[in-house]
Amino acid sequence: MSSRTVILGFADIPGVLVMEAEGNLTHEELVAGPARWRARLVVHKPAFATPEGARRREQLLVFWMPASADAQEEAYTAGYDALKEYLPDVHVHLTARRKHQLKHRRLVPLAG
Repeated sequence: MSSRTVILGFADIPGVLVMEAEGNLTHEELVAGPARWRARLVVHKPAFATPEGARRREQLLVFWMPASADAQEEAYTAGYDALKEYLPDVHVHLTARRKHQLKHRRLVPLAG
C-alpha cells in the first residue's frame, strides 16, 4: 500500500466495501476523523520509535465502531474479518469504539 491511510466503508450494495478516502493522514488527522465517521474500516501505517530509538512503521487495521453505529456492527465485523485474511501483512488489529482508543500512545505498544 503506497499511502499511509485507506478508509473503507460499505457501499449502497450490501456486503460491498468501497474505498472512501486514501491519503497520507497524520496520526492527529486520523484521530480527529472518527468524530465525523459512521462505522469504518481503516488501514493506517503510523510512524513510531521503538524502545531502542529506531524509527519504524507498522500497518494497523482499525475497526471503528462508535456506539451510534450498532445497527452496522454485524456487516462491519464480517468486513473486518475478511480484511484480516486479505491483508496477511497487517499484524496489528484494533477495534475502537471511542476516539481516545486511537491515540498514538495506545497504538505504539500494539505495534511494537
